[in-house]
Amino acid sequence: MPPTRRSLSPAALHILVTLTEGPRHGYAIKQEAESLSQGAVRLGPGTLYETIQRLLDAGLVRETASDARDANGQEAQRRYYELTARGRKVLGEEVEQWRRFVSHAKRRLEPA
Repeated sequence: MPPTRRSLSPAALHILVTLTEGPRHGYAIKQEAESLSQGAVRLGPGTLYETIQRLLDAGLVRETASDARDANGQEAQRRYYELTARGRKVLGEEVEQWRRFVSHAKRRLEPA
């Protein structure tokens, strides 16, 4: 039997989804996760950066250079993150697993 992969935490799942459209810095990741979830997900700084570190350690995201032309104070200090090929693959597998689960759950909820 092939080894099973642990499911992504909700925070990790939201972070990876936000990075599918390109590199973002931490605060932009937080904002996009909140927007995508219509406010249901709130990533505090501890959760956000601890989860990003776990994703970095797992090779699912990597730090990348900012594409900002204006390297003033705060912008120059921001760290940007992007999805790796492995991260995109793992995210795709996770989304497919959730799709199958939701489909099954919907069938069970249909009236008999």
